[in-house]
Amino acid sequence: MITVEKISKFYGNLKALDAVSFQIGEGEIFGLLGPNGAGKTTTVKILTTLTNPDEGRCLIDGMDVVLNSHQIKSIIAVVPQENNLERELTVYENLLIYGMLHKVKDLRRKISDILNSLDISHKKNSLVNSLSGGLQRRLLLARALLSNPKVLFLDEPSIGLDAHIRRQLWQIIRSIKSEGKTVFLTTHYIEEAEALCDRVGILSHGKLIALGTPEELKREVGEFVVEYLDKEGRSTSSICQKKEEAYEIAKSKNDRVTIRKTNLEDVFVKLTGERILEKDKG
Repeated sequence: MITVEKISKFYGNLKALDAVSFQIGEGEIFGLLGPNGAGKTTTVKILTTLTNPDEGRCLIDGMDVVLNSHQIKSIIAVVPQENNLERELTVYENLLIYGMLHKVKDLRRKISDILNSLDISHKKNSLVNSLSGGLQRRLLLARALLSNPKVLFLDEPSIGLDAHIRRQLWQIIRSIKSEGKTVFLTTHYIEEAEALCDRVGILSHGKLIALGTPEELKREVGEFVVEYLDKEGRSTSSICQKKEEAYEIAKSKNDRVTIRKTNLEDVFVKLTGERILEKDKG
């Protein structure tokens, strides 16, 4: 469904993307991980026709995003990181205006169906300003789904949401996949990527440094982590391929030792030397 071939993007002397390549299959949830500034949002802007790559090319459903931008826009939808809802209008009015602009057929029925499916029909006459953050995120999703896109782009979809609301949103995203849609997700929440994504790519300083399923990436760096305090009392860790190796390391440390399974945050630290959430401000 999506093919990215050696795309690069420059902002002055800054190389925001450096020969990035990957493919995403139809009906797949693909996650792009990395800290702010890694190139995630730039990748989304290129794929959604908001900016052009300086090098390389991208195809969606066999169409070039630069040469066929109008056709691309008709089969994709975006839930942006920033909330760009019309806050002084009601939930229903937001969807009505969006649907009219996108020439959605049988619009009023589709609005009703989407509001019901996302469990926000009881708020259809409420002003956006009066909604909680979680409900506003649902409305952003509802708006994006109104045109029945083949590909849905979610740029940091759960940013600023508490854990409970975040998990509700994840269940909605899973249901979207079950309808056969392709979902492209950018996030720096490790738990989100592990819970949702069939495959993930890890960006660091504009380079794609890893690509695979969460389990594949964890196996590559080691399946177990030993956490302990060093001689100076600082928290540190070691990644091990086998549980027996982890036990041997644990025996040689002090009493404050924990052995756990590797997560994608460990993968990122191992590959880059920095933490994904290090620059997270929201």
